[in-house]
Amino acid sequence: MNTIKGLIAGAIAALGVATLTQADELRISTPTPPPHIFTKTANHMAEALASSSQDDTLAVFPVNKLGNVPTVLSLLQSGALEMAVVPVGDLANRDPAFLAWFLPYQFENLAEAGAAAQSAPAREMLDRLERQGLVGLGYVFPGQRHVLSKSEITDASDLSGLKIRAFPNDIFSAWWREVDAAPTALPLPEIMPSLVTGVIDAVDVDLDIVMGLKMFEQAPNLIMTNHMSFPGAILASKQWWDGLSAEDQANIESIVSDSTAWALEAQIKTEAALPGVLADNGANVTTIDDAALRTAGAAVTEAFLERDPMIKTFYDANR
Repeated sequence: MNTIKGLIAGAIAALGVATLTQADELRISTPTPPPHIFTKTANHMAEALASSSQDDTLAVFPVNKLGNVPTVLSLLQSGALEMAVVPVGDLANRDPAFLAWFLPYQFENLAEAGAAAQSAPAREMLDRLERQGLVGLGYVFPGQRHVLSKSEITDASDLSGLKIRAFPNDIFSAWWREVDAAPTALPLPEIMPSLVTGVIDAVDVDLDIVMGLKMFEQAPNLIMTNHMSFPGAILASKQWWDGLSAEDQANIESIVSDSTAWALEAQIKTEAALPGVLADNGANVTTIDDAALRTAGAAVTEAFLERDPMIKTFYDANR
């Protein structure tokens, strides 16, 4: 009998050791190709996790390989996926507070937008995601928004009637209608074929995705309008997160903090260099700062400030 008890105890002990040492194979989804800062940040997190843990790994799935953003959000909510980088524009369709990030001309450059991510209202927006089964861990920035067009644009009047791909949420549509353009909401994979077929004439875009997808081959005119910021949010499944120890949570939070700081510094340098790189690759790079655009931006800001109390709180905190 003692022998049997000893064998059972040994088996339980062995099982316990196996459980403790079993590697956790975590996954993170991004909507962008590998050269984009969203995916680079996820890879940076994966490398940091590998360095900080003997067992855990983080596999990166770019270009929506695990599904489009709504699918990825559902996977997070159910606990079937651990982490994802999601454009804040998609979150704004679920919680209007996030529209605060897209008030036109709120930030003059990427450094200002990055600093705003450290503000209390920016953090509170992420905290509000818990009611949706999500944990907001931080923000990552691909750069300011510009216009990529098939035709040359020299001032605001050239935007009139332009069929432009706009991110599918209210404030992007309102902005482009305010400058008399014709916004068309399209998912990322449909942009290139729509340029080829003439469904759209131009794209509201960040420079990283222009370079990553070589969009300039179909629309060679890059107009540096600098009209909006466009952050992504690094999200975790609340169901998965709540099952972690406090130590593991702190480790992930530290990795995200270090990775987003790295990404912001890297992207500020990249955004300064990319116009030259794109010009060397055949893009016609110009800059417009037409007063009419600023006037339109002020009108859109006024229209959206009261959409949610958090929008004005964020705006006032970062002026």
